[in-house]
Amino acid sequence: QLQLVESGGGLVQPGGSLKLSCAASGFTLDNYAIGWFRQAPGKEREGVSCISSNGLGTKYADSVKGRFTISRDNAKNTVYLQMNSLKPEDTAVYYCAAGRFIIRSMCPFNNYNYWGQGTQVTVSS
Repeated sequence: QLQLVESGGGLVQPGGSLKLSCAASGFTLDNYAIGWFRQAPGKEREGVSCISSNGLGTKYADSVKGRFTISRDNAKNTVYLQMNSLKPEDTAVYYCAAGRFIIRSMCPFNNYNYWGQGTQVTVSS
């Protein structure tokens, strides 16, 4: 069974850091681009960051550029999202998703096939 499991969420003070993990089971991530998305209460889901299947391409939402870093470890079948300088507006449920795209060095913020259940990130003092 193909599954993505997010972990690493929690409560952190403004300015703090968290590292989210997205672990795959039932398939290998080597051929998949991975995206991180978030959805805050009352808001639409938005793309936060993504990394291409070959690891050469990354993308970040303007709101997180310079603060978040995405990386992948294919040996561990896991993708990470390091989040620094967190702000209250980063509070949301964070989801990872996997998708296969023709251009292996690119990743979009749409057309992902597999989704995790999400992990809550709360930034509050």
